[in-house]
This record gives sequence, structure tokens and C-alpha cells, in this order.
Amino acid sequence: MTRSSKSAEVVSWISLGLSLVLFGIAFFLGRSNGQVAVAAISWQFLSAAMIWFVLALQFHLRSMAEQERLDMTELSHAGGDSTLFHPGGEKAELLAVAQRRLETYEKWCLPGFSLLIGTFQMIMAWQVSRIVMAAAEVTPKEPLITAVLMTAAAFASFLMSRYATGMSAEPAWRPLRAGSSALLALSVLCFALAVGLAWALFQQSVIVDVMAWVVLILLGVLGIETVLNVVFDIYRPRIKGRYNKAAFDSRIIGIVNGPGGFFQGAASAMDYQFGFKVSQTWFYLLLEKAMVPLILFGALTLYLCSCLVIVETGEEGVLEHFGRPVLVQGEPVRLKPGLSLKWPWPIDRAYVYATERVRALYVGYVPKINPETLEPERGELLWGTAHHEEEFSVLVASGTVEDEDHEGALPVSLVKANMPVHYKIRDLHDYVYSHADPDAALEVICYQELAKFAASATIDVGQQQGESLLGAGRARAKRVLKDNVQRAADEQSLGVEIVFLGLQGIHPPPDVAKDYQAVVGAVQQKQALILEAQTVRILSLTTLAGSVEEAHALYRLLKAYQAARGQAEKQAELEARLDAAMMQAKGDIFRILREAQAAAFEKVTLARATGQRFAGQVQAYQAAPEIYTSYLRLQALAEVLPEVRKYVIVDDPNASRVTIIDLQEKLMPDLYDLGAIEETNSP
Repeated sequence: MTRSSKSAEVVSWISLGLSLVLFGIAFFLGRSNGQVAVAAISWQFLSAAMIWFVLALQFHLRSMAEQERLDMTELSHAGGDSTLFHPGGEKAELLAVAQRRLETYEKWCLPGFSLLIGTFQMIMAWQVSRIVMAAAEVTPKEPLITAVLMTAAAFASFLMSRYATGMSAEPAWRPLRAGSSALLALSVLCFALAVGLAWALFQQSVIVDVMAWVVLILLGVLGIETVLNVVFDIYRPRIKGRYNKAAFDSRIIGIVNGPGGFFQGAASAMDYQFGFKVSQTWFYLLLEKAMVPLILFGALTLYLCSCLVIVETGEEGVLEHFGRPVLVQGEPVRLKPGLSLKWPWPIDRAYVYATERVRALYVGYVPKINPETLEPERGELLWGTAHHEEEFSVLVASGTVEDEDHEGALPVSLVKANMPVHYKIRDLHDYVYSHADPDAALEVICYQELAKFAASATIDVGQQQGESLLGAGRARAKRVLKDNVQRAADEQSLGVEIVFLGLQGIHPPPDVAKDYQAVVGAVQQKQALILEAQTVRILSLTTLAGSVEEAHALYRLLKAYQAARGQAEKQAELEARLDAAMMQAKGDIFRILREAQAAAFEKVTLARATGQRFAGQVQAYQAAPEIYTSYLRLQALAEVLPEVRKYVIVDDPNASRVTIIDLQEKLMPDLYDLGAIEETNSP
């Protein structure tokens, strides 16, 4: 017995060392090459190493207990009638320290280690799931070397698993089945991952991606099973002398890892779990007989399902026969929406694409993704802050540098340009077969066209507004860029249609945003002054001549008239045309000419009237000089003193009468004064 336990202990220690070595290899390859599936398998190797460590301790304690019993048996034979070392005595039980240590280990330490292993497996499954969901879909690095090492790991694990499984057929070595089951699962996983890595050499990383999920799911399932086994073992009845499986001994893997094969292992597992002979029921016996035909029928049905191709609405598919596109009359076959038939895999393979779905491409920036909706976040687009998770700069022109302080500086600037591009598949055959990665090719084209257009444009808001990315030229830039990208995509036969191309968030780097704003503000003030001057010019010319065109025509005539000095005939002709144009003009010219004509007519008329009146005055004076002079004198007094009361007294200068005039005004005049008043007021 001692020898047999010692052999199991040696196997456990060797398996522990092998598991640790394979853990280090897988962990290093997974981290260095960025392969999540290989890194996940490394944690599975570490959990297997923990199982082998627990088994090594158990067999070590068993070996010590067996050696102790052997020593006590020899001492009992040598001691004769002494009962001190007799196997059945109470004193012998007190001296059996190794046996009590083994019983304590199997009763308390094994469940504790099982709970620790199960918790470790669940935690690592959760951590690996986060890494798998966060990792981008990339082509594995160094797949050939990793595939070779995984194949070697699978071979070594399989050999050690089979050897330990064979030893577990002995009742004393039955605990080895827990470690052999873990190594068997790892050998299968390593072999499947090696196949996936070999397939990745042909740019097909689907198997590697699937294996990452398989490993983390297996880790989680084994961890949950181990914890549940710990709980179930508390209530499961224990029969003395019967082997009790450890909680970390997986019943799921043990079905295929048993020494007697799959069905015997499954029957033993069900008998152990349910407590009665489930394997002797008619249903199990029928299932055992019909299992192979059912599996074959199911596998054949699944294989024949590969003859069906279902294309949804808004999708199209291409069909390949032994890796080559199927052609009918020189045209590739396109699978339309609906159900189509083909030869089974791998003779025919169908690839279905959503041709009506609008795809998005972010050029010049990496958007911030909302973790809840997995959609790009839309925030405020301000010059002084970054708009997205990461932004790239493009080179644009900024005019000639004329400042003496910056003499020799290049007339270029850097701006952040965000260009979202929406496209869909137009020609599926070109999209699939013209390029290995048409989406990446389209992205490269977009970056090239954006860089070329930005290098030929400017950011000055000046006279070249049609070419400025920061001014009114943005609308034109979108149209030009869309046409250029579509033309380049058609030249390279990408088979895509540009649905939308936008220029959003064009701004300078946040560090120099204030300087850009100052320059733009100065340019805007300059433009405002220019526009204001143009407004005054148009208003002045319109007010002067009625319209800008008429003012320019008059100016040209006047300039030609001045240039024709010394040429009498031509000057006379131009003078006539200028006079006619002046007469037909509107605005202030029309008003000034009409006012001048009116003033001239008024002066001529007044001069003529004055001359005629003077001739009449001469005749009146000659007819009665005294009367005329008196009349003029009285008229002058009336005009000079319009508000003064005037009295005219007519009397003979030779008379001796004295005339007294009372100029005081009475408040209540009497009847006698009425005549005097009337006489006074009369002219």
C-alpha cells in the first residue's frame, strides 16, 4: 500500500510541474501576442495545477498514514503480548497521528480547497469575459509558433491524462481522476485552439475568437459545478468504506474520462448523483442502444442544413464553388432575399452581406462610444475643447506670412477635421473580390482625399471664401470631397456608394484656439468695413444717378469727353451725348439740373419784368413828376413802417390856420369823434 500511494504522489507532483510549465508558456504567449484565447487557457492550466497540488498533498498524507500503519504493525509483532502498538487498541489509535491528520485533511481541507478552486475559476471566467468583450477583433500574431506550442501542450496533457486515468482504475488511486479530467479538458482545448491558429494563417480567426468564449464558459461552468458540489456534499450521505469524490472532481468531464468509456462513466455519474441504479432502467438501456444512430442522424441533418441559404430582406449573397465564385453566362451569381439551395459545405460556401445597410466610417477622429447604447456620443462642438476621443490633424494653407517677426515661417497651419462618411454596398461582387478589406481601403481613400483637399484649401476667411474650410467654403468642400472619394472608390472597384459625407467640428488645436479666434475676429472686422464701404458707394451712386450702372455710364462719357479735348467734332458729339445722358439721368443729377433750369428761368423772367416795370415808371414820372414822387414816398413809408399808424394831413401851405391833433386814444369815443376817426383812418 505504501508503494502504491507513493506512486500516485509522484504522478501528482509531476502533473503539478507540467501544469505550471504549461501555464507559464500559455500566459507568456497570450500576453506577448495579444491572444485572449491562449491567455484564458493559461488560467485553466493554473486551476489544474491547484487540483494537482491538493491531490499531491492528499497522497502524501496517505503515504505517511500507510507507512505509520506498517510501522505499528511491525512493532506490534515485535512487542509480543504488549497492547501498546496493537492495531485495535485505544493507545494505538492515539499514536496514529498521520492517520488522524489524513482524516482531518479529507474531511475539512478538501472541501475548503474545493471552494477555493471553484471561486478562483468563477473569478477568472468573469475577468476573461471582460477582456474578450473589450478586445478588438484582430488577427493573432505569430499563429504558427503558437499553434505548434499548443499542439505540444495538448499532446503532453493528453498523455499525462491517459496515464493518470489508467491509474485511477485502482481504488486506492481513484482521486487521480479529478486531475486527469482537468488535463483531458485542457488537451482538447489546446488542440482545438491549435487548429484555430493554423486556420488563422489563412486570415480566418473565427475559431480563435470562438475558443476564447469556450474557455471562459468552461471556466465558469466548472467553477459553479465545484461550488455546488461542495454544498451538495454537505447533505449527501456518506457510506463507510465507499469512495467519496472530491468537489473539484468534475462530474461533467468525468463522463468521458472514466476508465470504462463514455457510457459507463455516464452511468456511474448518474448512479452516484441519484443514489439508485439509473443505468438499469429501460429508458437508459434504450438510449444506450440508440445513442450512436441518433447522434449520426443529428450530425447528418446538421450537415445537410448547410445546403440551405437564407437571405434576409436588404441582403445579398455570393456563392463560391470550391473557393471560386459561381458564374452564369460570365456574370457572378447573386443570392437574392429568400431561400436558396447549394451544394453542402465545403463544396459550396455562401457569403451574405447587408447591401442596404448604411455603414459608418469615421475619418480624422475616433468618436466617444456610449457604453450603454454602443453609439457615438454627440456633445458640444467648441473650438477650445476636444470634440472626440481622439482627433487627427490635417495640413492646410494659411496665406503668405508678411510679418517681420515671423519671417521665414511656412504659410501652413494644422486643423482638426472630422469627416463622417456613410456608405453602402452597390456592387457586391466588386466589394467581396476586388479587395481583401474594402472597408479599410475606403478609409485609406478618404484620408488621402481629405489630405489632398486640405493641402489645396485655406483657413483664411478672406477673399477666397470658396476655398476656406473655416468659412463659407465648407459646403463646397463637402461636395468636392464626396465626388473625389466616389471617383477614387470607383477607380479601385470597391463596389460602394457614398451616401453622405460631412465636414463637422473643423477647429484648430485647442492650445491655439484663442489665437485663431483673434485672427478670425480681425478678418471679420475687415470684411465688415469693406462691406460697409461698398454699401456707402452703392448708396451714393444710386442717390446720384438712380443706379450704379447709370453712374458708371455717365462717368465713362465724362472721362471720354475730357480725353477728347482739342478734337472739336468728337468733343461736340460727346457733349451732345453727355447732355442727353444727363437729361435722362435720375437721382440727384436730375434734381440739380431741374433746380438749375428753374433758377435760370426765374432770373430771366424777373429781369424781364424789372425792365418792363422800369419803363412804365419812366412814363408815369414824365406824365406827373410830383404825384409820382409823392406816391413812391408814401409807398416806401408803407413798406418800411407796416405796423406804425400813419396820419396824412392835407393843407394849404400859405394858410394861417393852426391844426391841433390829439393823438391820445380814448377809451370810449363819442359820436363827434367818429367822423374824425374815420377821417383819420382813411388813407
